[in-house]
Amino acid sequence: MIDIKLEPLGKIIRVKKHTALQDVLFDYGVEFPCGGDGSCGKCKVRIIDGDLPINDIQRRCFSQEELSKGWRLACQCIIKEPVTLELAQWKMSILSDDYLLKSSGREGYGVAVDLGTTTLAAQMVDLRTGNVVGVRTALNPQAKYGADIMSRIQYALADSGSQRLQRLIRVQLLSMIQGLIADMIPANPQIDKVVIVGNTAMHHLFCGIDVTPLSGVPFEPENDGEFNRDSEDIGWQLPGNPTVVFLPCLGGFVGSDVLAGIVAAGLHESAELMALVDLGTNGEVVVGNRNRILCASTAAGSAFEGAKISMGMRAATGAISRVKLENGQMINHVIGGGSPQGICGSGLVDAVAISLDLGLIDGTGRIKHPDSVITIGDPVKITQQDIRELQLAKGAIAAGFDILVRRLGISKADIGKVFIAGAFGNYIDVGNAMKIGLLDFDHQKIIQAGNTALRGAKMALLGFSDYRLIIEKSVHVPLAGDERFMEMFVDNMSF
Repeated sequence: MIDIKLEPLGKIIRVKKHTALQDVLFDYGVEFPCGGDGSCGKCKVRIIDGDLPINDIQRRCFSQEELSKGWRLACQCIIKEPVTLELAQWKMSILSDDYLLKSSGREGYGVAVDLGTTTLAAQMVDLRTGNVVGVRTALNPQAKYGADIMSRIQYALADSGSQRLQRLIRVQLLSMIQGLIADMIPANPQIDKVVIVGNTAMHHLFCGIDVTPLSGVPFEPENDGEFNRDSEDIGWQLPGNPTVVFLPCLGGFVGSDVLAGIVAAGLHESAELMALVDLGTNGEVVVGNRNRILCASTAAGSAFEGAKISMGMRAATGAISRVKLENGQMINHVIGGGSPQGICGSGLVDAVAISLDLGLIDGTGRIKHPDSVITIGDPVKITQQDIRELQLAKGAIAAGFDILVRRLGISKADIGKVFIAGAFGNYIDVGNAMKIGLLDFDHQKIIQAGNTALRGAKMALLGFSDYRLIIEKSVHVPLAGDERFMEMFVDNMSF
């Protein structure tokens, strides 16, 4: 066994010789957006004492001077001797849901779970009252093998990757549910049901379904239906042997988290046209009402989550989450205070909107400063490529809206309410999102709805929705198959 000392945390973790750092540092705030292939450079750590081997990938990432100062990529390092590492512990605020629901009238308890690509949230619900009596949140442990969905899928397709990812998430969720049970008074409550929602990739990886169809065109799953098992059948020993249900997906990469969002927003019961957009790791768009619902997914979320931004990071301690303009200067809000370590998606949207106001960026997205960078808050800068990534993301979302609206034969003005779901949508400045063209609607129509996935999962748990009827009236629109998608995508790229 070998000791790894983590500074400034003052923690010592003991691991077996030849353990990969990637397998142990994720829980301490080190991110692996690319899944560990060394392409993103986000898992930097610095050696204070000891040594870690250098390979060609690290030589490409660091200068000789940086290597001599002890900088390494954690994803490329195997522990062979005791080492002391410098790293920052970034705590992340995970969005839960405090929306009050009515009673189901049934006795007992249930658990609702939002299984996100990046974060996990679980709530214990008293079925008789509808009240939430316990909350647990965590990071998705699969994220150490890729921050975005496609990286995760590629890892799953490697030898035993899918089984490892399934085991990781099932163990993590079981631990969270056991924690909720341990917190209960009286002890060992009988659990009636566990309802889980998530995107299509998370659905497949939890349920043990082959993700190969999701790895290439036309990105259509062979099995996206409801998963329904007794907890003992999946190795979960829980009081009452509750049924574990993973709600069905709507098609393609539009998962049951969006289905739950439709339930939470009441879109399926509305006479007026409504829209729902989830700006998470993947970007999903829904437009419709009680008569007809169209939905689509876009490869947009990585920029919003900070994964492909040069100094991007999750909305965690050290991230610039908001930028305001005061007296002609950018004023930053850093999560947790202190000096900024990077910038998250909401901060990036603010920074670009303000840069447009200041004339630092033109309508095409080109940085007008000679060195093609904009300092947001020392040492955090955004580059020309960062702005292009944001343009790609917002262009895809806007084009998705345009196509669904055209398919329905309506205009955006006909839509009465637009619900923005998810953590990014909860914290984004709506005015700045409109300014860059991400949301092309009247401000008063936009509702920041919070964690609609978790809320919809609770409503399904309490029996307040027949989600099967929603599936029957919903049509998944593959954007890549629409002949006008590329034209609309390009039209929505500019600011």
